[in-house]
Amino acid sequence: MSLAGKHILVGVTGGIAAYKIAIVIRELKKKGAEVKVVMSPMAKQFITPLTLATLSQNPILVDFFNPENGEWNSHVSLGIWADAYLIAPATANSIGKMANGIADNLLLTSYLSAKCPVFIAPAMDLDMYAHPAVQQNIETLRTRGNHIIDAEDGFLASGLVGKGRMAEPATIVDFLEHYFESTNDLVGKKVMITAGPTYEKIDPVRFIGNYSSGKMGYALAEECASRGAEVILVSGPVSLKPIHPNIKRISVESAQEMFDAAMENSLTADVEILCAAVADYTPAVKVDHKIKREKTGAMSIDLIPTKDIAAHLGQQKKKGQLMVGFALETDNEEVNAVDKCARKNLDFIVMNSLKNKNTCFQCDTNMVTIFDKDGTKHPYDLKPKTEVAKDIVNHIVEKLS
Repeated sequence: MSLAGKHILVGVTGGIAAYKIAIVIRELKKKGAEVKVVMSPMAKQFITPLTLATLSQNPILVDFFNPENGEWNSHVSLGIWADAYLIAPATANSIGKMANGIADNLLLTSYLSAKCPVFIAPAMDLDMYAHPAVQQNIETLRTRGNHIIDAEDGFLASGLVGKGRMAEPATIVDFLEHYFESTNDLVGKKVMITAGPTYEKIDPVRFIGNYSSGKMGYALAEECASRGAEVILVSGPVSLKPIHPNIKRISVESAQEMFDAAMENSLTADVEILCAAVADYTPAVKVDHKIKREKTGAMSIDLIPTKDIAAHLGQQKKKGQLMVGFALETDNEEVNAVDKCARKNLDFIVMNSLKNKNTCFQCDTNMVTIFDKDGTKHPYDLKPKTEVAKDIVNHIVEKLS
């Protein structure tokens, strides 16, 4: 079993859904995990430490030290001990504190000290969950590499019905199991990923670019690294930072710089994932001073094609090397994607469309269709990009095997 022998630290915050955590702990123990529990002071008002101590077979930690004898409860030691830190339920208050680095209880200091993957299961009333501040905090945690176990729709403690209900215990345990089942299937593999936009300079203050945020490429990098791969992330200018220590980021700006870095690192890569939104054209002349606005009206810029990274890599692809491309389309999506897959010598291509709302550039979700080089079609539903990354990497693992 994937959870057998794993050290699972469970953080319980003060929400009514805390009663469900007893079932989660029981199931984790049944599957062979060792469980330690950290509770926020408010959590004790919803479920007793005695209940969770009995189920986890370990003392419950709430305070920084035992006032009776001064024994220290080290948040650093907890972070080192844990293979995974599950925070469930995660209230709006605790989510806000985690997103902003506030550490006023043992549960939160343990979060900031954790070296392991962190899984967060939000739980609150529907209006709180939908509030822009809460959604922004959740997204902040997600972009920092935390795994969000999304809240579900259902009957809430307030008597209302909507999204905010903590995921069911079976869903939470399945989420953890899936994570540990997939962590070793890329061990020994080197994966090169291109991500983000390129900026093509016009002058020192202006450039030609696009709306790519890099979120999809970075999600793929984190997913590959979490499965044991050594990841080379060739990244255009984005605000994201890789979390996993197995990721080496090479920062570039222009299409030429990305081409050079990709060509150099492709030589030793087992898998190449070309997710970047590379500019197809660049100014023929890059001026070294700011161009002043002309009073006479319009100005023109001569553009020349950039080097086609996918085409060059496809031409030099070695036997056994797997190459994955992306196709962002606005019309004739499937025909164009399949044609691109063949022309660039890809093993499969991931197609998405600007026609689909809440997908593609700068969004946290995506809806993709994978086409194999023989034209076989694999459609997927709208999902967070972290989950889309899992689908794509699962397809890579299937091809490698």
